[in-house]
Amino acid sequence: MRYKFVALFFIVSTLLLAQDFDKERVKFDPQRNPAEDLKTAVIQAKKQHKKVILDVGGEWCIWCHRIDEFILSHKDIKEYIEKNFIVVKVNYSKEVPNQEFLSNYPKVPGYPHIFVLNSKGKLIHSQDTGDLEKDKSYDADKFMKFLKKAHSAQKLY
Repeated sequence: MRYKFVALFFIVSTLLLAQDFDKERVKFDPQRNPAEDLKTAVIQAKKQHKKVILDVGGEWCIWCHRIDEFILSHKDIKEYIEKNFIVVKVNYSKEVPNQEFLSNYPKVPGYPHIFVLNSKGKLIHSQDTGDLEKDKSYDADKFMKFLKKAHSAQKLY
């Protein structure tokens, strides 16, 4: 009986944690208009003296989920992003590839992909997130180094 209780507790706890993650995680929404979202983000970025991150991916992409989970589970990285960037999720899927919007940026080699823009909406960096991976997640040191470099950058590097 004790083992059944422990197993049940573990299952319920896991489901609740997954549920909390989904509540905080912003999903890729194919119904959103990335051009309009970017306009809004640029207005906020100018007012708040921040840069803009375009997070390109989709709900179909396991690494897109992993990067979100990684950011949410690393308080220092999450807070650094919130303090210094406005994040715009850009959906890429077979159904809604957002080709017109993404044609304004360099070709994306894989997903997720991050474009960093200045507060005027001009591209300053294109980041292949594969360079930030470690095992089945991401490397905290590499990720923070990228964010700090992106935050201080004035032009494409």
